[in-house]
Amino acid sequence: MPVSQSFQAVTAVENRWAREQLSPLAGRSLLDLGCGAGEAAVYFAGQGARVSACDISPEMIAVTQRLSARHGASVEARTAAAERLPFPDANFDLVFANGVLHHTELLPALREVRRVLKPGGRAAFIEPLRHNPVIAVYRRLAADNRTPTERPLGFPDFSAVRAVFPRFRHREFWLFSLYLFMHFYLVERASPARVRYWKKVIVEASRYEWMFRPLQRLDELALRICPYLGRLCWNTVISVEKEP
Repeated sequence: MPVSQSFQAVTAVENRWAREQLSPLAGRSLLDLGCGAGEAAVYFAGQGARVSACDISPEMIAVTQRLSARHGASVEARTAAAERLPFPDANFDLVFANGVLHHTELLPALREVRRVLKPGGRAAFIEPLRHNPVIAVYRRLAADNRTPTERPLGFPDFSAVRAVFPRFRHREFWLFSLYLFMHFYLVERASPARVRYWKKVIVEASRYEWMFRPLQRLDELALRICPYLGRLCWNTVISVEKEP
C-alpha cells in the first residue's frame, strides 16, 4: 500500500493540498472517513495525529488494521456508514475523506461530518468531478471497477456543501495533466478494466515525473487565468470549516 507516496509523490497534488488544509496535524484528533485500505489513516498517524478510521466495508477495516500494525501506527478502525457515524458530537478536530462523498447520500453524510467536528474543526474531501468527457469515457471503460450507485460530483453540488458548511472553498486538479490517462490507454495499452489509473499515477509517479511536471504547471496557469476550466478537471478538493 502506497502510504507515504499517497501524499509525497509528485503526482499527489490534490492529496497534498488537502493535507495543507488540515495542518497542523500533530496532536489533533482526526477521522479518516471511508478509509479504504487505510493508507491515509496510517500516514496521518505517522504525522502525529490521533487517528480514527471508518469504512462501510468490514474487509477494508481488516486491511486497515493489518496495514496499521505493519507500520506500527495507532489507528482505531471500525465499520460504519458515512451517514451514521458511531462517534459522539464534537469529537474530532479534523476529518479527511478521499473519494467518499460521491458514494454516499450527500447531505446526510455532510451533516454527520458537521456533527462529529468540534467547533472550529476542519474537513477536507477529495472528490471526482463528472463534467470532463474524457473522464466519462474512462469511467465507462472501467465500469467493472466501479460501484453502480456512485455519482461523481458536479459544481451544482457545491451548493449542498455550502448549505451545511458556509465556510467553504474548493480547488480543482488534473486538467491538461489528464494526458497521462490517455498515455496509459493509447501508448501503453493499459486497460482501464484491469489497471486502476488513479493508483498507477501514484505508485509509478517517478516514472512519469518528466511528463507530469510541465502539464501540472500548465494546469496551474490555465486555472489561474480561467477558473471556469476547473469544471473539466478530474478531481476537486473541498475544504470546509465548522463555525466556532
